[in-house]
Amino acid sequence: MTKLFFATDIHGSDICWSKFLNAGKFYGADVLLLGGDMTGKAVVPFLHLGGKKYRVTLLEQVFDISTDDELQDLIKRVRSRGYYPYLTNPDEIAELEDEPERVQQIFVQAVLKVMQQWMDLADKKLDGTDRKVYCCPGNDDMVEVDDLVRASRRVLLVEGQVTPLDGIHEMIASGWSNRTPWNTHREEDEDHLKVRYEAMISELKDPRNAVFNIHVPPYKSSLDEAPELDKDLRPKMAGQALTPVGSTAVRKAIEETQPLLGLHGHIHEGRGASRIGRTLCINPGSMYEQGTLLGALVTLGRNKIQNYVLTTG
Repeated sequence: MTKLFFATDIHGSDICWSKFLNAGKFYGADVLLLGGDMTGKAVVPFLHLGGKKYRVTLLEQVFDISTDDELQDLIKRVRSRGYYPYLTNPDEIAELEDEPERVQQIFVQAVLKVMQQWMDLADKKLDGTDRKVYCCPGNDDMVEVDDLVRASRRVLLVEGQVTPLDGIHEMIASGWSNRTPWNTHREEDEDHLKVRYEAMISELKDPRNAVFNIHVPPYKSSLDEAPELDKDLRPKMAGQALTPVGSTAVRKAIEETQPLLGLHGHIHEGRGASRIGRTLCINPGSMYEQGTLLGALVTLGRNKIQNYVLTTG
């Protein structure tokens, strides 16, 4: 038997990454799997007002800082929510309003700096153990993060690959998604996703004992229901109107192959488990902004799932 711990969509949260690295020891898991969307979404300016004074707006709340301890505490708070602090001043902010390319450069540099810190932390924490992290960056992750992951000793980039998990079970993995309204880094049409999945499935020795670690959930699986948006990308009915947004290519691949397990994410509200034929599909969901790591602990046997539990930590 092999015990897997799977989490996804931690979106740059330092505290979730730290919890994830500790999860192997805490849950007694043999394998650590990180789904897509590893990186955060925004930079938070820390406006230097002179001396030790800073002003920060976080989630529409204004914080006035006057001591080094307050500064460090708020930086930690911002990082725990997955945002990137940027120390600046009012003059630079005024200049950046007319320089979108420079703003993007600041964001990319912040993302890559934290990603390097994460890889260093993983190499340090998992050193001396048999555990490795298998990951496939998701649609929200810029391609520049891949080289940093490849350079890690303990975090393995498995996008597009067949990875043996033990003597029985293999895993295919992909962080790409079907089209979204936001035109993110790794998304494509369903027919291209179909080709992507078929290439990996063709390399499996025993497809029915396989794990499909695919970021986007299967269409109409109950794991892919997200708030329906209007033409201005605003949630309809205050977010109460839900619609399936998963991938038809993923669903077809699962229906035709019937692997043992499907591990998915992408839709933070889609926490749960469902079956497509014999295949157990799981989306652990995401609460990264609260610093809460949602996960799934799954024990694999030959030709069956021994047990599974959705975790909160």
